[in-house]
Amino acid sequence: MAIRSKRIVLKFGSGILANARGTTLDERQFRRLCAEIAALVKGGHECVVVSSGAVAAGLGVLGLKDRPEDLAARQACAAIGQSRLMQSYTTHLGAHGLHVAQLLLTYGDLDSRIAYQNVRNTLARIFERKTVIPIVNENDSVAVEELKFGDNDKLSAEVAVLVEADILILLTSVDGLLDKTGKIVPVVKDVDHVAGLARNEMGKFSVGGMVSKLQAVKVAVDAGISTFIAGGRNAGRISAIAAGKDAGTRFIAKGETL
Repeated sequence: MAIRSKRIVLKFGSGILANARGTTLDERQFRRLCAEIAALVKGGHECVVVSSGAVAAGLGVLGLKDRPEDLAARQACAAIGQSRLMQSYTTHLGAHGLHVAQLLLTYGDLDSRIAYQNVRNTLARIFERKTVIPIVNENDSVAVEELKFGDNDKLSAEVAVLVEADILILLTSVDGLLDKTGKIVPVVKDVDHVAGLARNEMGKFSVGGMVSKLQAVKVAVDAGISTFIAGGRNAGRISAIAAGKDAGTRFIAKGETL
């Protein structure tokens, strides 16, 4: 089925942006992901990236080998690493003639009527500038939700609703939702019916699991947004989904037909 979309929210988790040890950013990954974003823009789509990775970037700067256990230390890593994260996006999107805009949000911003509208207006103006890609992250130096649980999963769904996205793509370390035999579930019509398949397994340097992803999916599909979970280390997943091809697990949006 061809999906004719114009506005796509891409969520990149820590597990696909950091190196194998999780102690610094994986520049090869950034290069490939940014090239895929550029291809979408060239194809006429509008993109928003909800990106984790600031803590991993901070670990690299500080020379730490493990993610800190205490919250204040993780917030310090995020504060240090955020500029390094944005530098990677600036470099690799810049290679394709694209620019970046940074938006650091808290759930207070999304709960506030005035702040919500201000964020929406800001993004609307950014969309008018066809060569600028908004990069959204939780403001981890003052907020704690994503540092404790979720790895920006929920935030990506909220942003998708805010911008009235056509598609939300959650890129993760597995290539979709797995059934009890370990096979990819290609299509899900009702998120509640597959909740039992969620394993809240998390990587050493990420804080999201399938439970938080399905919660995010529920928010998006209930808002009428077609949502996908796919492998972030597999080339071509983003373009395949944008073209309406099978990739990862597709979650049918409210009001959508197969």
